[in-house]
Amino acid sequence: MDIASMADAEYRNGDNGPAYLIQGPTSDIGVLRLRAGDDMVNHFHRHCDESFIVVEGEVTLYVDCGEPMVLREGAVARCSPGELHYFANESAAPMRLVFIKSPQSPGDTIAVPWKPGEPAVAAPAE
Repeated sequence: MDIASMADAEYRNGDNGPAYLIQGPTSDIGVLRLRAGDDMVNHFHRHCDESFIVVEGEVTLYVDCGEPMVLREGAVARCSPGELHYFANESAAPMRLVFIKSPQSPGDTIAVPWKPGEPAVAAPAE
């Protein structure tokens, strides 16, 4: 059994960004914290799906550079392998979500530069 706490998260950017809580062997579990105005790079995974549970605040999710979807506390979403996903905190308050990648696939995050308002892009083929 593995146990972790969001209170002990070591965020990539100090007080924000992603932080892994439990890694492997079958899944990765972490937390993403975005301050007001922050975003998480547009990316996809070739081999794992990624699920999200919003635990604080709200976040705007763009899938495959499509229309924005506002996810509020308690919302659950999942992106399949190959689906681009981009998060932006367009609210005035911080937000946190739990992410679960399954199966564990180290090195499977592929960034594809894109921001809302730009022409849509596609995930590159293997």
